Amino acid sequence: MSLSNPEFSESKILRPIQLGGGNHHAKGRLSTLMLAAIGIVFGDIGTSPLYALKECFNPQHGIPFSHEAVFGVISLVFWAFMLVVSLKYVLFVMRANNHGEGGILALMAMALRTAPGGSKRALGIMMLGVFGACMFYGDAVITPDISVLSAVEGLEIVSPDFKRFVLPITVTILIALFLIQKSGTKVVGVLFGPIMLIWFMTLAGMGVYNIADNLDILWAVNPMYGINFLLEHRLEAFIVLGAVFLVLTGAEALYADMGHFGMKPIQYAWFYLTMPCLLLNYFGQGAMLIAHPEFIENPFFLMVPEPFAFTLVLLATMATVIASQAVISGAYSMTSQAILLGFIPRMKIFYTSENEVGQIYMPTINWMLLAIVIAVVVGFKESTNLAAAYGIAVTTTMIITTFMAAIVMRVVWKWHPIIVAAIISLFMFVDMAFLAANALKILDGGWFPLALGFFCFALLMTWNKGRMLLRERAAKNGIPLQAFVQSLISHPPHRVNGNAVFLTAHVDYVPVAMLHNLKHNQVLHNRVIFLKMSVWDVPYVDDADHISLQDMGGGFYLVRAIFGFKETPDVIHILDLLEKQHGLSCNVMETSFFLARDTVVPHHIPGMAMWRQKLFAWMFQNAAKPSDFFQIPMNRVVELGAKIEI
Repeated sequence: MSLSNPEFSESKILRPIQLGGGNHHAKGRLSTLMLAAIGIVFGDIGTSPLYALKECFNPQHGIPFSHEAVFGVISLVFWAFMLVVSLKYVLFVMRANNHGEGGILALMAMALRTAPGGSKRALGIMMLGVFGACMFYGDAVITPDISVLSAVEGLEIVSPDFKRFVLPITVTILIALFLIQKSGTKVVGVLFGPIMLIWFMTLAGMGVYNIADNLDILWAVNPMYGINFLLEHRLEAFIVLGAVFLVLTGAEALYADMGHFGMKPIQYAWFYLTMPCLLLNYFGQGAMLIAHPEFIENPFFLMVPEPFAFTLVLLATMATVIASQAVISGAYSMTSQAILLGFIPRMKIFYTSENEVGQIYMPTINWMLLAIVIAVVVGFKESTNLAAAYGIAVTTTMIITTFMAAIVMRVVWKWHPIIVAAIISLFMFVDMAFLAANALKILDGGWFPLALGFFCFALLMTWNKGRMLLRERAAKNGIPLQAFVQSLISHPPHRVNGNAVFLTAHVDYVPVAMLHNLKHNQVLHNRVIFLKMSVWDVPYVDDADHISLQDMGGGFYLVRAIFGFKETPDVIHILDLLEKQHGLSCNVMETSFFLARDTVVPHHIPGMAMWRQKLFAWMFQNAAKPSDFFQIPMNRVVELGAKIEI
């Protein structure tokens, strides 16, 4: 809602800070950013050689092992990289960035600009974007399990006696990984890039070592090998296609993490280092399997001579921990964006770096992820079993990304519809083929990430709907602010020294906390500030655009603070900006912050099913306190509340 004052117009155009993909990256050398991107962005896709090809030739798929089968699978892997990662994500989708930020929620925000607010089209885009984000959580749960478990299983190559220790070691590593989240990232973060660089160079070296024994494997770049494989084996090859998709599971991360490093460093790192190293390793595994079909039990670790196996296990374990760390950090970032966009209740957020805004720690998400991750690894026990559950969540997100990219191409970029149709048809055909192949895994474990995604989707949409009902009820029963302030100026109650800041969700209506304060305390401070904090569909907002001020007279002020969806609102920073930009000095120790702390009571009214009302009430009561989320000093907070029926 907006006031008549133009300073409060919703159509005001903001000037975002280009922290993600803009001038922020011009200050650093491209090589430095590429190294950092290698450590964070490519961890998931970079550890896929541990298990992907092994799963492709799983005997359960029914593919008879032959030279033609090896060439066909390697050809499919090669062209999956070319079409999905290189062409779709790196060259096309990464162009669809929201002021430098990537990821499904940033893309959703861009697509929403093309639809009228409140329309069915806008609702459909929003629901698709939220569902894609929820599928990310399914990926975030399985990635640490399958990556670390695959690495530790390499101990079985060193000695079969280690088999009984694989699961305990994996659980120990995962618990340690989550325990260090609060401070561990900034401590070991500087090592991520160099370690992953060594990892990728090792992958390339292993590949070259084995390709040298069978150079014919390089002919697998011919797409006819893959096509003939699909035509010859049909159903069995279709099943294998779901395993081939495992080589692509980190592709979405290239787009999601773009805001940290920019588009160019990720593109250069992919084309000049990570893709060549990965392809060399896959081709090397293929060459080795042609010479030694018996190595199919664990082709990755059998690529090196036995004396080097243990060292490779240690390096692989470090690489998988880094890959898991990147996904866990992505879950924090995704949750933080969802909170500010109004899909998840407020949670406590801790900043683990004084310099990098993106380095955060969320205890609630951390312990929930740990509990689910441990339950999954104990339940599935082996990486082969986890591979059956892996992929279905990622393919769903990829299809949604393709759909929203089509909207951006046509409506935002104004591309010709024939060009858009040709590009999107190719991408959608490949995505749907992988989705159909992965759908065969649902009964074998793929149901788990889907169930987790649907559960998260129900939570997010319930919270969004409940907040909308609360806003509608407040608007229906609210007292117009302008008229109320004029009546207070005309007939003032007793006024006391100091400042009172009333946080409000509606700039047109009187905050409930103020009504309670007048009712019970019957006084007003000499200076009263109504503060409305909003999140807009840009990642960052410049300080010059953060706040707007309206002097309502009589010591009453209406302040609107605007934040990007990757920022965290901070009232102390707002007070500093009020003094610097508008000369309105508010000493924190002379200011009281009045917050509404209401209790939601489910009630039989149209708008939302009773089970969703109860769920929303539970989420509402367990949300973090506004004082914690908005970083308000606890000794300056006054909470007043009431019961609200929805």
